[in-house]
Amino acid sequence: MSISTPGGDQRRPSVVSTGKKPAAGRPASGGKSAGGKTDAARPAGGTRPAGAGKGPRKPIAPVKVSQGRSWGPIALFVAVGVLAAAIIGYGGWAAFQGSKPWEDRAAAIDGISNFRKSDPDLVKGGNHQTGAIQYTVLPPVAGPHNAAWQNCQGDVYDAQIANEHAVHSLEHGAIWITYRPDLPAEQVEKLAERVRGQEKMLLSPFQGIDKPISLQAWGYQLKVDNADDGRIDEFIKTLRINASVEGPNANCGQGITATGAAPRDLGDPMTQG
Repeated sequence: MSISTPGGDQRRPSVVSTGKKPAAGRPASGGKSAGGKTDAARPAGGTRPAGAGKGPRKPIAPVKVSQGRSWGPIALFVAVGVLAAAIIGYGGWAAFQGSKPWEDRAAAIDGISNFRKSDPDLVKGGNHQTGAIQYTVLPPVAGPHNAAWQNCQGDVYDAQIANEHAVHSLEHGAIWITYRPDLPAEQVEKLAERVRGQEKMLLSPFQGIDKPISLQAWGYQLKVDNADDGRIDEFIKTLRINASVEGPNANCGQGITATGAAPRDLGDPMTQG
């Protein structure tokens, strides 16, 4: 049916009833729900969209991926530590060794013969004699000797020298290195390098020794097979000057410089020849 409204020609649209009611709980199309919001803002069933009404999302922490342990720097650090410990340990050991009396250090040299201990009478010193002297130990290490010493200021002799003069040099604290004449030239040169320019050192060949090389200090002897033996340097370091029975200032210059097995007595015109 039509309904007339006031206002003359202004008419209200006709509403045609279909006879159907809106579904329960749902407003008619285009209507508003409680709170003034349209149905289009809410999904069917009345539920909120996920996250609706919540604050901003928290940032997601990054996941750390293990790259494995780097062993190179660790190995280097360990190696450096071990090396440093070895150096410190050796330094302490060397300092301890150096603090020992020289007699104890000499006794520690492998193969050394100590005639001061085995024959105290041999090493008394100060017994000057003229002429040739017979020695029971060869090369001799101590005993009676000529009043003139062999020059021992780093002298390298290419021929045998008189025992009587060399023993006097030992009494002054010299190291006398001897070698068999058949020792190879390169071995002789290695010995000479230890002697040249060194105070209280002398080198000469020696006939008839039972080892290629023999070292003498006053009352001590060491025999070795070759010039590369490390005990040579230890013998020199320990006994040079220390083994003197006339003190560290005993003269090693202005001595006999001639070679030959026969001793030259003072006053002989060939004494300095």
